Amino acid sequence: MKPPHADPDPILDDLTDLDARISALGADIWIGAEPTFTDRYSESAEWLQLALGGEKEGRAAQLLRDFSISFPGCALLRTIGRQYPGEPGARWSLGVLARRDGVALWQGPPDPLLVSEPCAPHGIEHFSLCLLEHCAARGWAAETRVGATDWRVVTRCDEHPIGIDESSAALCFRPSLHSAPIPAEGLRDELAESGHFLLLLATLPDAEGGWPVVELPAVADVASYAALLEVVAEAAKAAGINGLVLRGHPPPLDAGMHWTSLTPDPAVIEANLAPATDLQSFYRVNAALFSAAESLGLYPYRLYYNGGEADSGGGGQLTLGGPTAQSSPFFVAPRLLTRLVRYLNRHPALSYWFAPDSIGSGSQAPRADEGPQERRVELEVALEQLERLDSPEPGLLWASLAPFLADSAGNSHRSEINIEKLWNPYLGARGMAGLVEFRALRMAPDAATLSAEAALLRALIARLMHFPYDKPLVDWGKQLHNRFALPWYLEQDLRAVLADLEAHGLGLGASITARLVDDARRELGHLEWEGLQLRVMGALEFWPLIGDVTTQQPSDSRLVDASTARIELRVVAPEAEGLDGLKLQVNGYAVPLRAEYDGAAPVCLAGVRYRSFVPVHGLHPTLPAQDGVELVLTHPRTGNALRLSLFDWHPRGEAYDGLPDSRAEARRRRAERLVSENVDAQTLPEAREAPAPAYAEYCFDLRRV
Repeated sequence: MKPPHADPDPILDDLTDLDARISALGADIWIGAEPTFTDRYSESAEWLQLALGGEKEGRAAQLLRDFSISFPGCALLRTIGRQYPGEPGARWSLGVLARRDGVALWQGPPDPLLVSEPCAPHGIEHFSLCLLEHCAARGWAAETRVGATDWRVVTRCDEHPIGIDESSAALCFRPSLHSAPIPAEGLRDELAESGHFLLLLATLPDAEGGWPVVELPAVADVASYAALLEVVAEAAKAAGINGLVLRGHPPPLDAGMHWTSLTPDPAVIEANLAPATDLQSFYRVNAALFSAAESLGLYPYRLYYNGGEADSGGGGQLTLGGPTAQSSPFFVAPRLLTRLVRYLNRHPALSYWFAPDSIGSGSQAPRADEGPQERRVELEVALEQLERLDSPEPGLLWASLAPFLADSAGNSHRSEINIEKLWNPYLGARGMAGLVEFRALRMAPDAATLSAEAALLRALIARLMHFPYDKPLVDWGKQLHNRFALPWYLEQDLRAVLADLEAHGLGLGASITARLVDDARRELGHLEWEGLQLRVMGALEFWPLIGDVTTQQPSDSRLVDASTARIELRVVAPEAEGLDGLKLQVNGYAVPLRAEYDGAAPVCLAGVRYRSFVPVHGLHPTLPAQDGVELVLTHPRTGNALRLSLFDWHPRGEAYDGLPDSRAEARRRRAERLVSENVDAQTLPEAREAPAPAYAEYCFDLRRV
């Protein structure tokens, strides 16, 4: 399949170059993504918290239509999605299926989404007879059945006769998959398991255009599925049909097929992209998808009234594997997974720099070392045991590490490194796919940034496949949620990772690096004062879970207290002497500055925590909101002091004129909330000393004064 065309970004050259270097190592690393999009202007429930309802399915259908144009010869399939507890039926799933080699898979009438004229007159009975004829032309046995509201054709994709006995005859009259809930034991097609394929032929209601519909069976292999599609296409054209809906069971897949589906998730539409064989095709497919989404008013990010930026709300996970489960890089290089666990432990930037707002032990993607102390010790033992074996079996890899790559409740899906589909026998074939998902990723704001993150992970996997890494786990202690809550320390750690890749011949190039280190969304304001460069950054906060979440909340949601915020003050001088004597007050309290050096210039840093609002349900009910954080800087070489006042809303309490229309406008509103003024240092009251618990090594906690 030729990757869809989109206007290239300069990043494409660096992605292509990195692909070549990874290929030269002999590493076959496929990478997939699940981009999520929302209507950031809507206040309808389906775009704020619900998975289903409203116009979401219609918007997803439009997105499928526009995205599918990039795949000539593809089939559009409206298949059965997942069914969640408490829901009456399966969620919808709209997909595009194409061959990777570019050969047309579907040459029949297009899906009505792609048809501009009305439905042509047609008869389902005539269509069924055409199906019988074209099955017979291939030497396939076929029979018709007449249902209450549809026609049914039973066929076989071989030379055997139809062999349905009385015990299975009733299966020919089962209800449509789309009209019944998924059974508790899961979705099955018992006729298909015996080699008989049941096609349901019906017509959509007049309100939906009256188009003919074929409901497809579950087919185990791609060759039979492709042959069945060919027969349906030939029969539909012979019947004079000008548009046809294909729905039913999801298709079978192998390394030669591209399958992307759009499904509903709370507040978003999720695109489950086919894994890409390399970074350049990953970029091109995502560029086409992001472009189609934006043209329909669907975005991978949200902008708040006060200029705050957030992702779409659906996460931006990336999954790595191989062409087949057996050829997964995690099995080709059995040391890879243990090295990966060690590497991420030693580089918290890979856990936090790209993460969504909710991070830490109560998040959707906790680190392996964010649990109890004893778990870290046992993880070290597990790694040592695996590393004593020359080639641990896939099942042993999974069984040894799954207990540690899980959240505090033992849910292995909620882990920074998710291996539930590596070789998990409890999920059947779906769980034994050789896949590892990286979940500590916010939804990227554009296709180029998503591709840069994919490049980082793909290069890291190649590095760990081919070069040893056996450094011991670090017990970060309190530093993990203090030092690495500040963006400056995370950036230094990220740059150390990039330097390590460069040292192993896997440098990412300037355009990829620029995307990865971009921190504009965190910036609350910057200015120059007395020859010093100041930046105030939004820092990371680790929101705690509230109460007994296993009983208070549904299984797919968690109640956290998000009322604590953290900021970083960063002061950079051209030379170290420029920072001598610099002092900071926060709300009148003396706060020490940490002196650091980033390799180019000396830096002074301080972190500040405060309560930004009082939640309806949360911790510390007597603690008020602390909006209006005041930072005052003084320097002995000037009689002036700089007062910075940070507000969570408009400084004058004014209402905003709607949501920001762009990320640039959002940045302007954030900067507007940081008010600066020069004051006479002599008029300042003497700084007070806060209670000792307010001072931590990397942060001052206003909640404790």
